[in-house]
Amino acid sequence: MLKIRLQRTGRNQEKTFRLVLTESKNSTKSGKFLEVLGNHDFRVKNGTTINKERVLYWMSKGVKATPTVHNLFIVEKIISGKKINVLPKKTVPKKEEVAAEAPKAEVKAEVAEVKEEVKKEETPAA
Repeated sequence: MLKIRLQRTGRNQEKTFRLVLTESKNSTKSGKFLEVLGNHDFRVKNGTTINKERVLYWMSKGVKATPTVHNLFIVEKIISGKKINVLPKKTVPKKEEVAAEAPKAEVKAEVAEVKEEVKKEETPAA
């Protein structure tokens, strides 16, 4: 299956990306791609150039874009729709974990009390 994805180019600390059409099985770092569809630089405002006709042609053939590229196409008004959340979901702590943290808090309070007592004993009376 073909995908439109970002391929990193550029030097260290100076990231630039190519929009490439590649086989989904290929690694992002393999360098194998069928066609360059544009480029994007996140550091520069208006740093995006995309060949809109070729993108729409390949998408009409059934090629999917990765979520980040999909969001980029929406920002650039190449396609319309809702953005996809690409951030990982936060996990809610389970009840067992919350219950396990309660004894730890009690132990920490006891340790703090012992430290205060030791400090009082070590300070010489004037």
